[in-house]
Amino acid sequence: MPQLSEMAPDASWPHDSRPRGVPEALPGCGLSCDNSQVGYGAWSGTKRVLVKEVNWLGDLVLSLPALRALRAAFAGAALSVLIRQGLAGFFDGIDWIDEVIPYTMRAGIRGWADQRKIIAALRAHQFDLAVIFPNSFRSALWTMLAGVPYRAGYATDCRRFMLTNHTVPKAYAKKGHQRFYWLGMVSDTLGISPTIPDGVSYRLEVSHQSVERVKQWLASHRRNHYAPLIAISSAAAYGPAKEWPSPYYARLIDLLREMAGAECILLGTPSERLKCQEIAAMSRAGALVAAGNTDVGELKALLSLCNGFAGNDSGAMHLAAALGIPAVGIFGSTNPARTGPVGPKATVIYHSAPCSPCLKRTCRFGHYQCLHSIAPAEIAAALTELGAFANAC
Repeated sequence: MPQLSEMAPDASWPHDSRPRGVPEALPGCGLSCDNSQVGYGAWSGTKRVLVKEVNWLGDLVLSLPALRALRAAFAGAALSVLIRQGLAGFFDGIDWIDEVIPYTMRAGIRGWADQRKIIAALRAHQFDLAVIFPNSFRSALWTMLAGVPYRAGYATDCRRFMLTNHTVPKAYAKKGHQRFYWLGMVSDTLGISPTIPDGVSYRLEVSHQSVERVKQWLASHRRNHYAPLIAISSAAAYGPAKEWPSPYYARLIDLLREMAGAECILLGTPSERLKCQEIAAMSRAGALVAAGNTDVGELKALLSLCNGFAGNDSGAMHLAAALGIPAVGIFGSTNPARTGPVGPKATVIYHSAPCSPCLKRTCRFGHYQCLHSIAPAEIAAALTELGAFANAC
């Protein structure tokens, strides 16, 4: 199967996806502000802003509200993002970001050379302000050595001395939904009070070119072009404690075919392709396998063309929710109140067990009860309730 990038060109969950106990906005001005830091008025002359983005796809989606808040606050400035090469496609089609600066980091001694290149590139841009979303020492070091005069972020990982504007995570940032983690940092360090509603802050644009490439691929691989298309993400980079069993996914594929005549497409990375092929072979209905055939921009485009999504707590789940398609997240060891999907048609299925959420990569008891107790019929019913098959013939 050819790579898309090589093709021609150009449990119950509140239905507004807000975790229980977490308000739409934090108390007061929308988010708390640390008045000991420089207030927003001091940034009025800022011309060039850099955001060092996070390193995981799911976190990248959840950082969108903070990124949009920065765009709104610095409307007259050029806004650039520094992002790992493998995630750069996330910004395809997002025209309110002025520049995407991708980078690679090799292992060993070659990584030092890569870091020198990154620092040199940042220095050449002459940024006025760097807002650092990751908590790593290295990300703060890069901006300091690049001579960025103002550097904002959380004072973690022994890096406080490298930040001119810093704060520590508040209780809501550590225990509430993950999206408030970066919103809180932006508010506390820069004095910005984001008021952008989720319906806007999570709107995710897609590249027209990526959509056309994906349409070509689907046209040559789909068996029934009129059937509802359901995306399935069966893997999770974190580990088995986040992965619903493969036979359950195979049964779900068959159920969706029986109930709505749906065709399923399995998503994932190249390393997950074999697992996806095994799931497709287990099912009677079969499924398309796109694992390993898309970059992040094409994954966005593919999901935007689907009628629904079902899968583990993963980056693909967060993308689907942000794109506004019916999305069902299957949760095991992780906490949906912390990392649940946010979107107009997103929900989660989560069976709380006495030991969950344990946040472990593997089940320390070996039974994976939190995942094994979720039946395929529950996922199919949730997709139906969210309207995934509303226009099915």
